[in-house]
Amino acid sequence: MSDNQAYALKSVSGGVATLTLNRGDKFNPLSEEMLAALQSELDAVKADDAVRVVVLAAAGKAFCAGHDLKQMRAEPSEEYYKKLFNQCSKVMLTIQQMPQPVIARVQGIATAAGCQLVSMCDLAVAAKEAKFAVSGVNYGLFCSTPSVGLSRNVSRKQAMEMLLTGEFIDAETARERGLVNRVVAAEELDTEIGKLTASILAKPAVAIAMGKQLFYKQLEMGIGAAYQLAGQTMACNMMDEAALEGVQAFIEKRKPAWSK
Repeated sequence: MSDNQAYALKSVSGGVATLTLNRGDKFNPLSEEMLAALQSELDAVKADDAVRVVVLAAAGKAFCAGHDLKQMRAEPSEEYYKKLFNQCSKVMLTIQQMPQPVIARVQGIATAAGCQLVSMCDLAVAAKEAKFAVSGVNYGLFCSTPSVGLSRNVSRKQAMEMLLTGEFIDAETARERGLVNRVVAAEELDTEIGKLTASILAKPAVAIAMGKQLFYKQLEMGIGAAYQLAGQTMACNMMDEAALEGVQAFIEKRKPAWSK
């Protein structure tokens, strides 16, 4: 693949934007260039009201093999590494902070920062052949930044086992542990993701965006503050015309007529 080709591809159809990691011949590493391309596309999608759902996909056999170790080894300085990991963290936080739900389409292996990428998506659908690992420890590098997303998806002991051993888990184990939502045959990936996107698209955009923001904020709070924020969010949500129409439709036993 030529380096002149885009690192990330974007297509938009029916309110769904698909962002595809486009270095399949190299297992889609999160190089500086890939991170910059992803950040640019995510920022554009985040600001596009016409996009209701984002699907994060990948070309080739692997979803994402993590950071580009060759690129990292070429410039061994603490200043460079801090800059790189800050760049990566910004991408991960953008996924969580954007108003649209982001669904990972995992067709192959997702290792280290690639596993982190899956964990930071709101939902994930994996092919049966997909495998997951935070394998940096095998090379003397504990997957510290991937541990942030991983530990917010699976239990502490399961996360620590993956982090300390670097061993792979299969897609079904990932589903059982909470890293992915659904596991299907590879040929059914797009159909299954289509079901998820259709369900989300049928809901008012304002409720989805407000709910996603609240969900992640309250997770980092004490229970009292979480309930206070949740109550405020629901009150604001209830005053929106979409919720008013939805409740009225329920009372009148009809389908809601949402404007968007």
